[in-house]
Amino acid sequence: MNEKISIPEIYGSCVFDDSAMRERLPKKFYKELKETIENGTELRPELAEAVANAMKDWAIEHGATHYTHWFQPMTGITAEKHDAFISPTDDGKAIMEFSGKELIKGEPDASSFPSGGLRGTFEARGYSVWDCTSPAFLKEDSSSVTLCIPTAFCSYTGEALDKKTPLLRSMEAISLQALRILRLFGDQQTQKVITSVGAEQEYFLVDKELYNKRKDLIFTGRTLFGAMPPKGQQLDDHYFGTLKEKVSAYMRDLDVELWKLGISAKTEHNEAAPAQHELAPIYDNTNIATDHNQIIMEYMKKLAPRHGLECLLHEKPFAGVNGSGKHNNWSLSTDWGKNLLDPGKEPHKNKVFLTFLLAVIKAVDENAVLLRLAASNAGNDHRLGAAEAPPAIISIFLGEQLEDILDQIEAGNITGSKRETSMSIGVSTLPSIKKDVTDRNRTSPFAFTGNKFEFRMVPSSDSIACANYMLNTIVAESLKQFADELEKADNFDEALSLLMQRTVKEHKKVIFSGNGYSEEWVKEAERRGLPNYRSMVDSVYSLIEPRSVKMFEEHGVLTEIECHARAEIQYEIYVNRLMIEARTMIDMVAKQIKPAVMAYAKVVADTIASLLAVGADADVEKELLSDITLNIKELDAQYKKLKEMLDKACAIDDLKTKAFFVKDNIFTTMENLRKPADRLEMLTDEKYWPFPTYGELLFNV
Repeated sequence: MNEKISIPEIYGSCVFDDSAMRERLPKKFYKELKETIENGTELRPELAEAVANAMKDWAIEHGATHYTHWFQPMTGITAEKHDAFISPTDDGKAIMEFSGKELIKGEPDASSFPSGGLRGTFEARGYSVWDCTSPAFLKEDSSSVTLCIPTAFCSYTGEALDKKTPLLRSMEAISLQALRILRLFGDQQTQKVITSVGAEQEYFLVDKELYNKRKDLIFTGRTLFGAMPPKGQQLDDHYFGTLKEKVSAYMRDLDVELWKLGISAKTEHNEAAPAQHELAPIYDNTNIATDHNQIIMEYMKKLAPRHGLECLLHEKPFAGVNGSGKHNNWSLSTDWGKNLLDPGKEPHKNKVFLTFLLAVIKAVDENAVLLRLAASNAGNDHRLGAAEAPPAIISIFLGEQLEDILDQIEAGNITGSKRETSMSIGVSTLPSIKKDVTDRNRTSPFAFTGNKFEFRMVPSSDSIACANYMLNTIVAESLKQFADELEKADNFDEALSLLMQRTVKEHKKVIFSGNGYSEEWVKEAERRGLPNYRSMVDSVYSLIEPRSVKMFEEHGVLTEIECHARAEIQYEIYVNRLMIEARTMIDMVAKQIKPAVMAYAKVVADTIASLLAVGADADVEKELLSDITLNIKELDAQYKKLKEMLDKACAIDDLKTKAFFVKDNIFTTMENLRKPADRLEMLTDEKYWPFPTYGELLFNV
């Protein structure tokens, strides 16, 4: 019997949120802190001291003994260094202290995190700086409670070394440019425009004991070998299927822990592939949503072993079945709650909505490669374009109603909007339902879904910060260009109409409503001039193009040095991940697959000899041994080639050159090495196969 819980009582109980601040801070300091959070006013030392004291007392009352500056380096995961509140006194005792200075600034080792050359090994100093816009929270485990303070992370020389800093900068940039547009429409009420995000998180759950027997899962997060079982996802019986008891218990445990942290875990279900699932929270401010998604991933991994499970966040843990991603639902709203991407009942008359819509379309078309990069990591290259996730070609799905309105804009004669209709299902006891004005398109990488855009390409294991600071920046640039033009106009309405018409004509090529998985679309996209990069390595250049650098610098999101550093980090992480995978394959082939197959081959050979000795027919056994021999020869040849490619890669100093070498040689050789190994799995008696198979992993939870 499940223990009953009161969600309203536990929700946010581990967060130093607005209610906790209001309760514990003197009124003047509470008001001043709210002003700082909402309007970016300067944080005075006296205010920091008051907040630190209140935060410490609250944390200690909840059992905390330590605090940490919780930050998001370029590793893609979070980092933390724990310090105790304890402070020795002259009489040999101790008191619990936490100062405003300690709240505002920490000092982790900057040289030990990816920096793209910004910090040398001997240059260790870096700073973590309190982000007061994201509330502090408590992390509980079996032995301790720690106060986590969300922070930005920068080098001694001031460059951003994390994913939060450019995200915060981009949120200010898009707000500034959006306000310029709103002022042109006479809006004097709005003081701030806020980007909101809801990130749907996909993941796999596998048996912990089986996981521990697979070196590839332990070292890389994905299976590097594995033949498909007789059943995969052909019957579509897992998607939205009944939750297994162990999975349901895990999900409930996860929900409770997330609710305590003020994370509104809302929707959960089985996904398309066996052992695959999804969790979706309610929308939040982009910065907070990004922090929350990092916490969600951490707790998914943390809680799984309690249920005898392991959580896999890799984009493609299993070949042959759907991989995992994140659907990044992005929108723009005013500080008083108006969604700027809500078409309203008559979208053809909603010029504010149409202006922002066209700004997004222009931004996506002009910066498609940057968006491709924002949704990139080594794991996601296995998904994009594989007829299971959005294609690597960036396009926008708008739906019939909005496409029709854009056609009218291009023609210069806007007359109306298509209306939603009622639909009867044909059963008298079932009510009629309203039919949306347009269908959904799950093959679109960037789809309008009613009052937001769903960026469907984001990798499941990555932070959503990069995708969102890229989105914010490119849309800010489009809005800036619109505002620069419209602010000079003598006749605003006439200038706006001409701007809209021109924008549709120049950028309609990025709009596509058909099947993004089809070969026909690949050819059509090429005809339209849309880029198609199958590997992330091919898209890294877009970050350091002069046009991109100029845009990032003008909006204050990244400096030229930071752009180049991040490009280096992208190459470095890609190389390191692929080389770890290659070394793991070599290890598994040498120490597990070859010995197992050879042992079984000896059994088959001995059987053949025994049969022939008594004059029996051994043709079947001979054929089996021949197949094993041919495949193990091929396995050995590819194994040696992969070792050779690794040696060559290690001799390359330039990261970009190395990344392309790894993509063109090591990645391909790994695929070729896998083929004979998977065939050998099907030829070898399962008693001899050295690690759990796909059938065991996917159907044993």
